[in-house]
Amino acid sequence: MIGYPDKIFLIGFMGVGKSHWGRCLAAQLGYIFIDLDQEVSRAAGGRSITQIFEQEGEEYFRGLESDSLEKFTTTDRQLVMACGGGTPCFLNNLERMKKAGKVIWLQASVGELMPRLLAEREKRPLIRELSEEELRSYITKKMGDRQLFYREADLAVAESELTEKNLTEILFHE
Repeated sequence: MIGYPDKIFLIGFMGVGKSHWGRCLAAQLGYIFIDLDQEVSRAAGGRSITQIFEQEGEEYFRGLESDSLEKFTTTDRQLVMACGGGTPCFLNNLERMKKAGKVIWLQASVGELMPRLLAEREKRPLIRELSEEELRSYITKKMGDRQLFYREADLAVAESELTEKNLTEILFHE
């Protein structure tokens, strides 16, 4: 489509809604939607992210993640990608995304993220074993660490302001 970047990368903390909004945006633009975690799982022979972390460790996971990202930053296809929360923080991934397209940081507060992450803790290896209090501390610390990278995005948007109706208007100032 004219006026939209060919590749759009959604970054932000886990649970912020990157996959949900990525699917919505891809549908509105007529682009393909890519969930980077699903691509990493596919590259690991169908193992879940939890299994990859447990069996191989985070370093191995980050290598697969970076390799999978590279494949899509160099394709000619128009796409919207939901990246993992840590994706922009490792192996020059953020620089690669910025060169390939537009990087959008979806933001949410700790208070907004807590109920979402508590509800889906089992699916998320980095927080699966944490108590509610530990989870709040983890989110606060990790969010602080990652903001250095997230701030490099081309655009920062409060996730709570998005609706399916205003999505492209907010993201592309239509």
